[in-house]
Amino acid sequence: MKKIVICGGNPLHGEVIVHSAKNSLLPILAAVVLAQSEVVLYDCPPLRDVLTMLELLEDIGCRCSFEQGTVHIDPSGINNCKMNDRLMHLLRSSIFILGPLVARMGRAELGYPGGCDIGIRPIDLHLKGLRDLGVEVQEENGHIICTCSKLKGGEVYLDYPSVGATENIMMAATLAEGATVITNAAKEPEIVDLQNFINTMGGRISGAGTGRIVIHGTSVLNGCEYTAMPDRIVTGTYMIASAITGGEVYIKNAFKEHVSVLIGKLKDGGCQVYEKNGGLVVKGTERLSSSHIIETMPYPGFPTDLQSPMMALQTVARGTCVLVENVFENRFRLAGELKKMGADITVKDRMAIIRGVDELTGTTVYTHDLRGGAALVLAGLRASGTTIIKDEGLIERGYFQLEEQLRKLGGDITVAEE
Repeated sequence: MKKIVICGGNPLHGEVIVHSAKNSLLPILAAVVLAQSEVVLYDCPPLRDVLTMLELLEDIGCRCSFEQGTVHIDPSGINNCKMNDRLMHLLRSSIFILGPLVARMGRAELGYPGGCDIGIRPIDLHLKGLRDLGVEVQEENGHIICTCSKLKGGEVYLDYPSVGATENIMMAATLAEGATVITNAAKEPEIVDLQNFINTMGGRISGAGTGRIVIHGTSVLNGCEYTAMPDRIVTGTYMIASAITGGEVYIKNAFKEHVSVLIGKLKDGGCQVYEKNGGLVVKGTERLSSSHIIETMPYPGFPTDLQSPMMALQTVARGTCVLVENVFENRFRLAGELKKMGADITVKDRMAIIRGVDELTGTTVYTHDLRGGAALVLAGLRASGTTIIKDEGLIERGYFQLEEQLRKLGGDITVAEE
């Protein structure tokens, strides 16, 4: 258990750089399974989820090395079609290996994936899409066994624009015979990044970022060198950190188009946000106005992964905000922790009504998931007195040295192991 101690009240000032996105790196790492030769990925933060994915790749026969932000992966020796149950339980995104593995080996066996407890995240859409490509799916003793002699391209319609299902089907279809069309595909920037990575290896994918993606199958993909897109969720978290503390932070390597909906909300509340040398500057005020209503939606709507940090911000905004969570039903556990700090929040089903208070007060709180943990750090930066956050390593699943970076910006943060 890690203990994060924050003495609040310091506005953040300075600059911070954003590294490659976790939500891009995880499917990209899985897509390496499709290649026949070495892949080199640059600017990879050593996040816990990234390291777990590398362990999974090693377990099926890849040779991996990670040094100073550069990952080398040689997938030529893949010889294991059964994914490690212990590692699967640690990482929800381990499901990404399913499509590439069955496409390459004709078989994949796995248990049900784990990850943060933020609600039900069924893999039905992943399996339906693979069935549409000719995969036979069976369940035995809590394991899913997928087999196919040769994938065949086809029409895949997603009942919901699931990011994970879109990515899994894209990867599998890359080695299928003929063309595959995914309709009602997710449109997130990470899907465009995955398309660009696979095409760099020799794939033929078009349409990512729209609701219709076309994949023309190929027989061989070769290794490549690649740098994933910057993390838009980390970008957004630092933007909200500047806003909640009334500071001024320059976020380097931040893409405006990836966080445009958040920029709109912050500007409406009274922040100044502008571009600078390939990044963004966010200047907060002493107290922002409420955003009134925020609804999480698939991209380009408000991202569910920024809902928790935004909830923290709204607790000290002037006015009332109605926050609706449309993606994950269990993402309001944060509200109970913020209420310990004096927040005025009423939760009903998928809706939280947040009435801004003048001040949060530091106390001891607990993380329940990755983004909620980051939100508690932001709340602690704003609160009066001392906030102690008990974290079982959840924050480091998606943020590289978050506490250290915030300390460099002026936050009074110390970390200790319990």
